[in-house]
Amino acid sequence: ARPKSPAARVIDMSQESKIPEGEGRLRRVLGPFSATCIVTGAIIGVGIFFTPNSVARATGSMPLAMTAWILGGMIAMAGALVFAELGGMYSRTGAQYEILRDAWSAPVAFLYVFCNATWIQAGAIAIIAWVASYNLLLTIHGDLPDGGNWLLLIAAALIAGITLANVVGVRIGSTIQNATVVAKVIALLAITCLAILAPVPAPIELDAAGMKAISDLENTHPAALVFAGLTGVFFSFGGWQHALWIGGEVRDSRRTIPVAIVVGVGIVTVVYLLVNWAYFKLLGFGGVAADGAVAANAVAAVWPAWGKRLVAAAVTISALGVLNAQLLSGPRLIFGMARDGKFFQLFARISPQTGTPLAAILFLGLLGLAVLLIAGDSARIDVLLAGVVTVDAVFFFLTGLALFRLRRQRSQVPETTFRTPLFPIIPLVFVIGEGLVLVGAFAGVLNQKGAWIGLMWIFGSAVCYAIFFRGDRAAQEKAKSLPAGK
Repeated sequence: ARPKSPAARVIDMSQESKIPEGEGRLRRVLGPFSATCIVTGAIIGVGIFFTPNSVARATGSMPLAMTAWILGGMIAMAGALVFAELGGMYSRTGAQYEILRDAWSAPVAFLYVFCNATWIQAGAIAIIAWVASYNLLLTIHGDLPDGGNWLLLIAAALIAGITLANVVGVRIGSTIQNATVVAKVIALLAITCLAILAPVPAPIELDAAGMKAISDLENTHPAALVFAGLTGVFFSFGGWQHALWIGGEVRDSRRTIPVAIVVGVGIVTVVYLLVNWAYFKLLGFGGVAADGAVAANAVAAVWPAWGKRLVAAAVTISALGVLNAQLLSGPRLIFGMARDGKFFQLFARISPQTGTPLAAILFLGLLGLAVLLIAGDSARIDVLLAGVVTVDAVFFFLTGLALFRLRRQRSQVPETTFRTPLFPIIPLVFVIGEGLVLVGAFAGVLNQKGAWIGLMWIFGSAVCYAIFFRGDRAAQEKAKSLPAGK
């Protein structure tokens, strides 16, 4: 049953320390820097090392490609401002679940968390671990050794190691996150410095097939080309929602979370624009559009002997950071839903020794391992990507619209510490942007088959909710009786 007043669920933080460990109290040990690193690390993954190629091919020219990245950054910042206001309202662990529950309904919130864990995050964990192991071997050997089993073995070991690190404590998980974020930002800025300081190599020309593909775009309106390029741009953005998931472990979270989201997205946007400029400077438009390994080619243009290995090392570090972000913040979303009585109560328990949601972390780690073993080669990994963007866009769209509903319920929701400027223009920019992603998915701009697979996954999750959790009144009442601050 939905609470009559969401505001009644907001705990007096001065009483939080009185909640016994093991009874639902998480430890507020993360500061502004760690929260910002979680946002930044969740956004900067492996996409920025490859997707500029697809953006260049879709837009057909450097100016339009850069326009797509600028527009994508503006939409991402609009989303960051919306989520910042929502984060100022909800400071508990798994806050995005509560936002969707209070704005729409408990079933909608359940669908988000369940789809996020079983589809988006489990798949992301498997894919990212595979990419990390691939690039780790490339860094060590300069080429992949014979035997694809090494990829699976190393990927599984990475998932197990990162899972156990986050089981031990949130401080260890956040330390890994902070270190990988600093390393990946330095790596991307180093590519920019290389473009500024190194002699400009001869630009790479497109082959005949590439030239024909670009010439086919000449009669297309520039606005349509920019919209087509946004597909690849959006693949590289997104991840600021992770800050809402770990609010219960952030000090002064109602103020820290909004700042972390806005600053984190701002950092990512600036870095993305700089590194895209560097790619074009080092390779020319033809070089960026010619090959998917854009970052490797850009560095190799200056350092042929070691360029690709250096970039492979950067991709490995970046992938490890995103993998850690999934296993650091993702389980907190499952924990928050279980605390609300909408999932098995095992996942609402906190380890008194480590202060972490142990069962939720192990559950997500095991899901990722299972998906890795099922989709254990590059062909199946590509299939695994189908539908992820669609599922993500559906719930981003609903979360953006939630701000409008919650603002109309001012007497029933917690007062926020941050207000989205230029309301309602900025929230509308974000909502429309996510809506365009969905339109593009089902219109064939993205993998149309994948879009339908993602939609069917949401319907399947609705069936799971109806069968297992809708009638669990006893669990709901028990959840209401627990301390609410987390």
